[in-house]
Amino acid sequence: MAGSTRKTTGIYRRGEIWWITWMDGNGIQQRESTRSKIKADAAYLLACRKKDVAEGIVPVTFSRKKFATTFSELAEKYLTYCVAQKGYKTKSGRVTTLCRFFGDMKLTDITVELLETYQAQRQSARKQPKKEGGEPGKRLTPATVNRELATMKNMFTKAEQWGLIPQSTLKVVRSIKLSKEKNNHVRFLSAEESTQLVSSCSTGLKELVIFALNTGCRRGEIFDLKWEHVDLKHGFVRIADSKNGEARDIPINGTLTAMLRGMIRRIDSPYVFVNPKTGTRYKDVKRSFATACRKAAIMDFRFHDLRHTFASHLVMAGADLTTVSRLLGHKSLTMTLRYSHLAPNHLKKAVELLTWTAQTATATG
Repeated sequence: MAGSTRKTTGIYRRGEIWWITWMDGNGIQQRESTRSKIKADAAYLLACRKKDVAEGIVPVTFSRKKFATTFSELAEKYLTYCVAQKGYKTKSGRVTTLCRFFGDMKLTDITVELLETYQAQRQSARKQPKKEGGEPGKRLTPATVNRELATMKNMFTKAEQWGLIPQSTLKVVRSIKLSKEKNNHVRFLSAEESTQLVSSCSTGLKELVIFALNTGCRRGEIFDLKWEHVDLKHGFVRIADSKNGEARDIPINGTLTAMLRGMIRRIDSPYVFVNPKTGTRYKDVKRSFATACRKAAIMDFRFHDLRHTFASHLVMAGADLTTVSRLLGHKSLTMTLRYSHLAPNHLKKAVELLTWTAQTATATG
């Protein structure tokens, strides 16, 4: 092994790894490996240690014996932590996928190279067939892999808070860059296609589709809607538990008001939309919705695209993007900008302002 090389006070190198040395609160010299080949990382860690000592905090230094938790053990603890969260089933699936790769690895042994290897393998993988012996589906999208890595980052954030890993390991996981997503394509129906789709829906599904087309609500928001959140007198519905965690009120038009007034309100369920076959809250309509699309001769269309249809027609009718963003429940206007190209007059009106300004300047000049 190459000898130690001192270049900066408190920072030196052993082989390819940078180490730091510092005095603790008792005046005892401490030595610590940064487990990094980058000198800047060592400078940052040394600054953190000196700051802790100055503030009277006992630094938590890295120890392989202390940090021996495996990824599988973290996964079990993490799923217990988020079992009551919305979207737990989806998150659990992502954690299971991560476990297949990282499994019994110690958390402190996970490196950038391993993370990049996982990312590359998943990006070239295909969706698993739903039935045994079936053919693999389409290749996984960058968005799918990004969500898995985002879940892993959240797992390691909690692990650091729980004292299972040092801050240096968390920094390694957070350093992985997510892939660029291609999610700007907006699929929406014309007015004629929307009418044809509604006509092709079975009982129960038809009401769901009409509600989605007139409110732009997410599928889960529609399934969770209860009668106590429907105000027909004042003409709005309240989405109490949205994806971004904030409640929002959505005005309802005459079409939707008439439909809701005509629906039978069951006394055995608080939900507005109840599966007529089971008498319980809807869980999924993927199969029946695909059948309706097939009957209506509509290809490559998902239930979520009803939300795009709602937003697209609002923008084409002249609604401003800020209003559309509030109706959709977007946390930022960035998500709503995907519909901006559908506004037929807003760019022209903006340019005409310059013409008006020029005319005024000429007149006053």
